[in-house]
Amino acid sequence: MIVLPYQLDLPDHDTVLGQAIPFDRTRWIPVLPDAAWWPSELDSCPIVGKWPRVDRRTVFSIARKANTGEGRRHLLVAALVWGTGTKAQSVHRRSQIFVRSSAADIDARLGSALAALRERGATEAYWALNNDRHIPHLGAAFFTKVLYFAGGESPAGPYRPVILDSVVSRALKDLKTVDADWPENGWTTDQYRQYLEGVHDLAQRRGVLPDQVEAALFFHGKQLS
Repeated sequence: MIVLPYQLDLPDHDTVLGQAIPFDRTRWIPVLPDAAWWPSELDSCPIVGKWPRVDRRTVFSIARKANTGEGRRHLLVAALVWGTGTKAQSVHRRSQIFVRSSAADIDARLGSALAALRERGATEAYWALNNDRHIPHLGAAFFTKVLYFAGGESPAGPYRPVILDSVVSRALKDLKTVDADWPENGWTTDQYRQYLEGVHDLAQRRGVLPDQVEAALFFHGKQLS
């Protein structure tokens, strides 16, 4: 298990749910299989400066409808939009998910992985998306976002899924909680399990929710970039 420092500066949960990312709708619509993949909730996001911004709370509301094929498509797109930002190059990289796989294949793989999450828990769902249910070009940094939003409010198993990406990984290294060879991407299922154990252990000790710990690690990692 990864042991996280007790004194880690944790945000309150409203701050976590309000974490908002700008996006450019006009970059996304052309790269989706069709416009019906776009969740209508994103069109109601507030505009701050030049761009609308989507927060975690909104993506959770979209995830609550992921018990249908259309709902799972909307969840995938919303999680990608929330994690990507406005840069054309970043959106292009995410678009390869839809270029390299058919809609039917994405539906089947995502549906199977979310069934694993619902029935067997976060670690089993991670294994699925990292192995036989892997969706090409959907790496762990983004599929853990999908799992987080899909299962963060009603998890099966002992752990809520939480996000693991390169920024969080950078924080884990800086805090000396993992070895120097801990990867910045491409984590094994066992490494994700160790991360979940550490996050949930600190959350329990501090009396907070696991995503407050994940967000604290993310904010710490951002300061290092």
